[in-house]
Amino acid sequence: MTPITGIDPTTNTSKAISNSSDQILGKNDFLHLLIAQLQNQDPLNPTESTEFTAQLAQFSALEQLNNINDNLENMELFQASMTNSQAVSYIGKEITARGNSVQLTQDQLVACKFDLEAHAEIAVISIYDSAGGFLNMLETGPLNAGRQTVVWDGTDSNGNRLPDGIYSFEVQAADADNQGVDVTALISAMVTGVSFKDNKANLVTELQTIAIEDVMSVSEADPQPAAGTTIAETNSIEQLNGGK
Repeated sequence: MTPITGIDPTTNTSKAISNSSDQILGKNDFLHLLIAQLQNQDPLNPTESTEFTAQLAQFSALEQLNNINDNLENMELFQASMTNSQAVSYIGKEITARGNSVQLTQDQLVACKFDLEAHAEIAVISIYDSAGGFLNMLETGPLNAGRQTVVWDGTDSNGNRLPDGIYSFEVQAADADNQGVDVTALISAMVTGVSFKDNKANLVTELQTIAIEDVMSVSEADPQPAAGTTIAETNSIEQLNGGK
């Protein structure tokens, strides 16, 4: 009697599997293996019908999972295209988003906005230049939880007026027990364009580029202030902080 041999690793079936570009067994590879198993089974001890049925069921389940995966990928692409299309509608709108950039222009005051997670006895706002160099530090008194605004007059720690440009700020806050309070720095800026990278849309502003998921609110852009507005004509820190 001719002996029963196993699957020859040089057969076309094995080559088709080994030459797979991603080296991951797919439904076609599974089908090839199933056919090879049937072709090379021991005729004196064939595969049980229940086992064969179970293997067919596994094949069917694998095919369904592959189809579901394909559908999910198509849905993801569709969702990304919808998000990218919606991003264009932000152009010309004023947004408030997570970010820590501010713009100093002429002799105007600069509003540093942030959200406090809880009541703070003190908050310290550090101002930095575009290279990360420290410039000035502002301190506040007690602040309630929620949205807060502290004004920077555009000077360094020596009182010298700094040139116009983009600056950044960092906020640290503590409660009455000197425990840190979570702070989220915010920017308010007008969207001037949209950039697309890695199939994601980002909003371009005069301050920095913002991911759509970082946007917290959107509104119609405020009219630009009249030229020649001076520091004396701008609200004071106490007014912007609710009289504190």
